[in-house]
Amino acid sequence: MADSIHVKLPDGSVKEVPKGTTALDIAKSIGSRLAEAALAAKTNGDLIDLTRPLEKDTDLRILTDRDPEALEVYRHSSAHLLAAAVLELFPETKLGHGPPTESGFFYDFYRPTPFSPEDLEKIEKKMQELVQQNIPYAREFLPRDQGLAEFKKEGDFMKCHFIEQFTKPDEKISIYRTGKFTDFCRGPHIPSTGKIKAFKLLNIAGAYWLGDEKNPQLQRIYGTSFFSKKDLDDYLHKIEESKKRDHRVLGQQLDLFSIQELAGPGLIFWHPKGGIIRKEMEDWMRSEYLKRGYSLVYTPHVARRQLWQTSGHEGYYSQNMFDVMELDDAEYRMKPMNCPFHILIYKDSLKSYRDLPVRLGELGTVYRYERSGVMHGLLRVRGFTQDDAHIFCTPQQIEDEIVGCMDFALEVLKDFGFDQYQTELSTWDPKDHKNFLGTEEQWNLGNRSLENALKRRNIEYKVMPGEAAFYGPKIDVKLVDAIGRPWQLSTIQFDFNLPQRFSLEYVAEDGSRKQPLMVHRALYGSVERFFGVLIEHYAGAFPVWLSPVQAVMIPISERHAEYAQKVADQLKAADVRVHVDARNEKMNAKIREHAMQKVPFLVVMGDKEAEAGRVNVRTRGKEKTEDMPVTDFVERIKTLIAEKKPTL
Repeated sequence: MADSIHVKLPDGSVKEVPKGTTALDIAKSIGSRLAEAALAAKTNGDLIDLTRPLEKDTDLRILTDRDPEALEVYRHSSAHLLAAAVLELFPETKLGHGPPTESGFFYDFYRPTPFSPEDLEKIEKKMQELVQQNIPYAREFLPRDQGLAEFKKEGDFMKCHFIEQFTKPDEKISIYRTGKFTDFCRGPHIPSTGKIKAFKLLNIAGAYWLGDEKNPQLQRIYGTSFFSKKDLDDYLHKIEESKKRDHRVLGQQLDLFSIQELAGPGLIFWHPKGGIIRKEMEDWMRSEYLKRGYSLVYTPHVARRQLWQTSGHEGYYSQNMFDVMELDDAEYRMKPMNCPFHILIYKDSLKSYRDLPVRLGELGTVYRYERSGVMHGLLRVRGFTQDDAHIFCTPQQIEDEIVGCMDFALEVLKDFGFDQYQTELSTWDPKDHKNFLGTEEQWNLGNRSLENALKRRNIEYKVMPGEAAFYGPKIDVKLVDAIGRPWQLSTIQFDFNLPQRFSLEYVAEDGSRKQPLMVHRALYGSVERFFGVLIEHYAGAFPVWLSPVQAVMIPISERHAEYAQKVADQLKAADVRVHVDARNEKMNAKIREHAMQKVPFLVVMGDKEAEAGRVNVRTRGKEKTEDMPVTDFVERIKTLIAEKKPTL
């Protein structure tokens, strides 16, 4: 057939079709049901519109709502639907950009008048009307000058910037029209607005144009969309559940931590109850360090600027560091990382191969300049403590060290009550040598060591090509919380850069000097972030071993206070954190108050209990109370603490 091309389908079959045939044409030739369900297509790894003409031999996959990649296109089209609705209702609005996100989409708008919650309702209603009209997402190509002229005429300064920034003077630009709405966009998009079945606008936030605080402030409308109303409802339920678990709200209600305006944003004040939990976290980590052959170290909070120049942070990371402090002898900076300090400890004396591996661990507080718009409770802060460790070893030891790090990471998850996790292996892109340090041999060793360690522990993982840091490959472990949200916390990271910058050495078996391999390893990520995740995972109802107050004694009247104190003393002797509430308040009021504080056990006692040497125990989350001897209760709570059980 003249001017024909060959299209290979996922089942291995090949169709010979005329040049210019579209993916939709091929879907129709396969069956009307597929054509109706089709949302986009993939050719040779690229997502495309169903209506784009195919001009050369290619692999082709038709994407439907069964394909995760189709959801990305669907959400991008949902963002365009949002912009089209906004322009119909508020034609004076100027447009930024509207990408899909992991959980939905957003669009940035410039409009002097703020959008109100009532406006969101109107916009959502208008979006629904546009869905009913089943308007095509039509792609056109315009000469660049014509496109610029059209957007300039409308005053769309942001679209003009995108065109000038991302296209060349002599090329045609890609435009999508959705009814009256026109957008500079590379696509792809679903065929029409009628394909969007379930969406919801969520909230409005501020965003600076190009992320620069000196530029105009934009209004960013967030939304989400799904292939079905059930999926949307499930997601909205998860959002509501997330709000109930918000660590910032619970942190205040349970008196765990605060951020003080007078001191400044992003700086955490740990209150006494939060301090107890932090102590348990730190004690657990330091105990594990020693058990696993790490040496505990402590390092300063500041260092001369020359150190950061040697490490490379001054050049590559200075925008995230606090400003230079001028002292008598030199300029100093607060540390954003612990690694150069651990390197100096390693380098303080010459090591033999017999001394390796050297494992240095520290709960070290670091300081990073986070922009005001990105800070978020405990999760994104300016001062935080990392459970930071660095391992220096020989190439022969590296795989076993990675296995040890993975075992340690999984122990963190188990003991803190997380039974689900996701693992990613981030590797380099060998085609992109410029952006990665180290030799091909080093990268291959790093990739192989990490991969072998995962296989040795039968851990499923996803490879992320090209996602490695510039100085080495890494393993990321994302824990999954009680409502299914993944959190990036644990990282095991190779580093080819710092050993070279600091000229690290060890004496090899043959007497020669060699450079050790170095691994960065943080398992909590940071104490603050991990604490925030714990609050949200448990909704503030911590397991007994972590609870700031593990049991409250509630005497029915004043004459039972002495017996309450006696029971409390027995519990304290067993290292239980206990409080006696002997206030002259009604018993039920005291029970309600401590239940709101999510105390694991409320122990009520009156004449009957005092005479029999027993207690009446209310266990958090259970309706029925239990009557038992004091000794049984003491043993029960001791067991829960010792075994670190996540539930009561």
